[in-house]
This record gives sequence, C-alpha cells and structure tokens, in this order.
Amino acid sequence: MEYRKLPKGNEEISVIGLGCGYIDEASEKEIVETVQAAYENGINYLDCAASSSKPYASYGTALQGIRDRMYLQIHFGANYETGEYGWTTSLPKIQKSVDWQLKCLKTDYIDFGFIHCMDQKTDLDRYIRGGVLDYIQALKSQGVIRHIGLSTHTPKVASLVLDMGIADMIMFSINPSYDYRHGEYAIGSANERAALYRRCAAEGVGISVMKPFDGGILLDSKRSPFGKALTQYQCIQYALDKPGVLTVLPGVRGKKDLEKLLGFFSAPQEERDYSVLGTFAPQDAKKHCVYCSHCAPCPQGLDVALINKYYDLSLAGDAMAKDHYMKLDKKASACTQCGHCYRRCPFSVPQTERMKEIQSYFGE
Repeated sequence: MEYRKLPKGNEEISVIGLGCGYIDEASEKEIVETVQAAYENGINYLDCAASSSKPYASYGTALQGIRDRMYLQIHFGANYETGEYGWTTSLPKIQKSVDWQLKCLKTDYIDFGFIHCMDQKTDLDRYIRGGVLDYIQALKSQGVIRHIGLSTHTPKVASLVLDMGIADMIMFSINPSYDYRHGEYAIGSANERAALYRRCAAEGVGISVMKPFDGGILLDSKRSPFGKALTQYQCIQYALDKPGVLTVLPGVRGKKDLEKLLGFFSAPQEERDYSVLGTFAPQDAKKHCVYCSHCAPCPQGLDVALINKYYDLSLAGDAMAKDHYMKLDKKASACTQCGHCYRRCPFSVPQTERMKEIQSYFGE
C-alpha cells in the first residue's frame, strides 16, 4: 500500500480507499469480510455514503478493534430514515441521521465530517441558513469531528467552500469522462476542473476521489464516451496524478472486487498508462501537461512531469512548490531541447518551450 499525508493533519491516508456505492449488494458477512480484508491489505480510508442503510451495522462489526486505525468519511446530509439513501439539508434530519450512523458504526467520533453533495449554490446557502454548517463546526470544536470536508461535483461550489477556509478535504468526482465534458456530472471545463485540483494542492486541501470509473461506464467500450474501454488501473492512476489527490475511492461489491483493485500496486507501469486519452482530449485540454509521464524517460534524466507539476502549483500559489522544485536533481535548465518529450507527448505539450519558461520563472 502507498500512503499520502493529509496536509492539514498527521493522517497518512491509503491512496486507494473503499467507496460504498455497491457494497449493499453483498451479504452482511461479505461486507464484514471485505472491510477486514481491506484493512489487512493496508487500506485505512472508508467512505460512508452508502446507497442504503444496510452496510452500516456490518461496518460497525468490521471496525471493532481497528477503529482507531481506520478513517471514516461521514456525510452530513445523507439520510436513511426510509432505509434507502436520501439527501437532505434539514438540520433535525441530519442530526438524527448522524446519531444513527455513529450508533451503527459503534464510534463516538468522526474523522472527516462532510458537507454532503453540494452541487448548487442555492443548496449551500440553505444548508448554511438552516444551521447545519454551525452544527458541524460545533462538533469540530468539541472534538467529535476531526476534519471538515465537502463532497461536490461542481468546481464553483468547491471554490465557495475553499473561500471559507474551513475544509481540510474535498470529495470530488475525477475521471476522464467528467474532465473531458462527458456525462451527467461533467461540470466545468477541463481548465476549470484542473484549476480546482491545483488550488486544493496549493492550499493544502486533500481530495478524495469519487466515481473514478464513471459508474463503470469507462470500463465498457460500448458505453464509454470515447468508444474505447479504459481499465480500472488506468482510471486510478489518472486520478492519483491530479494535484491534491490523496485517495481514490472505488465502489466494491465484495472481496473479489477488492482483490482486483489491490492488483494496481503490482501492475506494471504500462498497465497504468492512460496516455491514450491524448487522442480523446477536447481542444482546451490539448497542450496542457497532465503529468502522465508518458514522455519518460528523458535522455537528460529530467522528471518532466514533476517539473511541470511544481511549476503549475507555484503559479497556483503553492508556497512550497518552488522549494520542492529547487531540490530536484535535474531542473529545467538541464533540458537540451532535443524534442524527445514532445514526440512522445499524447497531449501535444510543447515541453521544450515549457522548460525555457520554467527555467526563467524559477530564476535558474
């Protein structure tokens, strides 16, 4: 397992966590065994916005003895009063739902308490006016919530919450479909979405990724908007390469799905390579480095993707990016303008020009 540190905390979070969109299809026994197997394989992050009330008691059973080593992402707005998932901004309903979830999960604290599924500014305004945000912040001041987060599909709403300075984590839908304007939740342009990822990284706000496979659509050539299926590993790597991302949360139906996900860590690099997306990218995504490293290896030993990432993060206001860049063994000034990276780049990024620009920016 690989881990990434929450910038505004000490938590080391597994880069693959457990989503729960499909887990209610499993038996209670299978749910318990799946969570326990995930823990035994190093997964320590669990989303708790299930499709029904079914998984919660099983999660509580599975977490006995390991609760202090598993991070739970609990949503203030997910409502299970009918037994099925519902969404609400009502403070009394949210309080009742959260109390019920904590009882089922057999815990008295929340690692990540999320403002849940805010896709419209009007909904966020109603959420705030109704006192839900005050309730969340009160629980944080009492130590019940360790970190406040937000789940959204909308870059503009994410930016509004980032402006408040209250979020340590954002749950956002990142996959090639949405980033390239395909699907119900493809909100915002490629540039707008990329700017959000960079802002999160610059401001130390982690991202947990939902819907990495677009509900399985990207894995099916007949349904994929690109007319070609991608693999789970390509989608996971795609998300992990985005600035700010700490963990990807695919939904699983049981242990078999979990075992397949864990194969990501032993898969060769070519199985994770998503450079084929360069042939699908919309015009506003062309000539922008996505840090895929398909241009590697550089004949001069430059890590072209990392150089680009530090440059973009520095432009976005990340105060540490320049320091990270200056510690690189090979910097942009070592570029000999050979064009190797440009010939290999699936996104047609003029890297030789970028290296000159980056060298000048950092004052080498």
